[in-house]
Amino acid sequence: MCERYYINTELRILSRNIANYFINYGNRKKIDKMTGSGGWIISYIAENYYRDVFQRDLEKEFDITRSTASKNVDLLVENGFITREPVDYDARLKKLVLTEKAKEVFKIMRNDRATLEAQMLKGFSEEEKKQLRGFLRRLSSNLETGEEF
Repeated sequence: MCERYYINTELRILSRNIANYFINYGNRKKIDKMTGSGGWIISYIAENYYRDVFQRDLEKEFDITRSTASKNVDLLVENGFITREPVDYDARLKKLVLTEKAKEVFKIMRNDRATLEAQMLKGFSEEEKKQLRGFLRRLSSNLETGEEF
């Protein structure tokens, strides 16, 4: 087998394999009208249950534009996954709240993610897992510096 020369190629293949896993092996068919980005947004809101989450948080977390975030949130509202609710401390703000439908979807997605994680890391020692996380964070950090090359 020919060894690949670029890490970014390996990461692209891994990303595609992860997406394919969710499409082919996960519980995707049980989740009606859910896009990939919608799943990430639901997970983010669910994992930040202890605080109010706003659209601007999604923009920052996922490094997306206001219009992209708005389109995603609109679609999730339209499909009954989230609601926009006012907060008592600022009449201009609307927090994003998961519906019961979204909470059920999150449970399914959380289980699928745990299964995927176990499959991907099969045979890795705890030290190797720790190193891999560090390497991945460093790769991201290197790209976030904004340096020209």
